[in-house]
Amino acid sequence: MRKFLVILGFIAAILAVVLAVTPLSNIALIPAIVALILGLAIFYLSKKQNQSKKVVQYIFILTIVSIGITTYKSVFNEVEVGDTEELQERADESVEDSKEILEDLDIEEIDDIDMEELDGLEID
Repeated sequence: MRKFLVILGFIAAILAVVLAVTPLSNIALIPAIVALILGLAIFYLSKKQNQSKKVVQYIFILTIVSIGITTYKSVFNEVEVGDTEELQERADESVEDSKEILEDLDIEEIDDIDMEELDGLEID
């Protein structure tokens, strides 16, 4: 049971660190909390079975690092909102360009095809 919890704890702690350094740093709190809970469970089982608690320390260190990075990013990163008028102009230009491209296309009408010719064709 302890080995299973250790594996899950390390996976959660490493996932928390990886998510903390990516732009998805707010999501890193979920595996960090799971790693803390698993670390406490491992600590309790290690104390009960009189085994080494070194693994718990590694899980706690990784979790604390991920929480620290996540907190730092949430406090010091500023979300910049761009000029919405410029974005709207780009969208309008894109729509106009799309209309021009569609107008330039030559589309044959289905009415030009004789339905009797299609009846004689075999489809594999």
